[in-house]
Amino acid sequence: MPTMEVKEAVENVFSLFTEFGNDDYIGEMVSQEQHALQAAHLAETEGFPAHIVIGALLHDIGHLQGKRLSKPNMITDGLVYGICNHEVLGQEFLEELGFPSDVSVFVRRHVDAKRYLVATDPSYYERLSPASKKTLEHQGGKMSEAEVEAFRKDPKFQAILRMRDWDEKAKDPNAVTPSLQHYKDMCLGYLCQKRL
Repeated sequence: MPTMEVKEAVENVFSLFTEFGNDDYIGEMVSQEQHALQAAHLAETEGFPAHIVIGALLHDIGHLQGKRLSKPNMITDGLVYGICNHEVLGQEFLEELGFPSDVSVFVRRHVDAKRYLVATDPSYYERLSPASKKTLEHQGGKMSEAEVEAFRKDPKFQAILRMRDWDEKAKDPNAVTPSLQHYKDMCLGYLCQKRL
C-alpha cells in the first residue's frame, strides 16, 4: 500500500470518530470514542504490540461505519443496541482499505470471544452489562460445543480473549487515556511499516 493510500485509508477510518465518536456507546456511560480509546489504552498498558492495540481501538468500528451507511440496527423492545453484524461490517471495511488481518481479526472476533466465554464460564454472563446481554441475543447467544472447539484453534485465540476483557472494562466515564491522535499516529506508523 503506497504511503498516500495509507494516509487516505487512515483518514477514512478516523473520520468516523469525527462523525460519530461522541455518540452514545449502546446504553453505556461512555461515548463510542471513549470506549475505543479505553480499549486501546488497556492493550497498550499491558504491553501488547501495535497491531493488537490498533485492533482494540477499532474493534467496534463497524458500529460507526454502519451508521455512515445507514445499516440495520439491533433493536429489542424499541431500544437500539448498535449495528447488526457490526463485527463483520468492521472487518470488511478495514480490509477493503488495506488493513491487514492482524488488525481486522480483533474486529471480527471480539463478538465470538463473548459468545465463547458465555459458553465456557458460567459466571461470565452475569458479569456482562445489561446492554452487552442484549446484544448477545442478537449475536447468536453462547457458542455451541463445535464452535467452542473451532474457536480454540484460532492462532490468536488468547489475544482475542484479552480483547474481550478490554472491551468489557472500557466503559469507565472517568478513565484518562491518550488522545485519538496518539493512536492515529500509531496506526499510520504501523501500516507504513507493513508496506515496507
